[in-house]
Amino acid sequence: MGMNKNTILGWATLIMILMGLLLIGLGAFRYREVSGWGFVAVGVGFLANAWVFSSLKGRL
Repeated sequence: MGMNKNTILGWATLIMILMGLLLIGLGAFRYREVSGWGFVAVGVGFLANAWVFSSLKGRL
């Protein structure tokens, strides 16, 4: 069972969505100081990258 480009991009998208939600959750519930804003910003960046990976499926 080989993995093609679209399968790899799909898995990368899924992993990045999970990491983004995890980082946003950490920033919102675990760290309530200024560092929480950093976690949330990085989590939003992960979600933005996942959106780009998702839009690239089928185009590469």
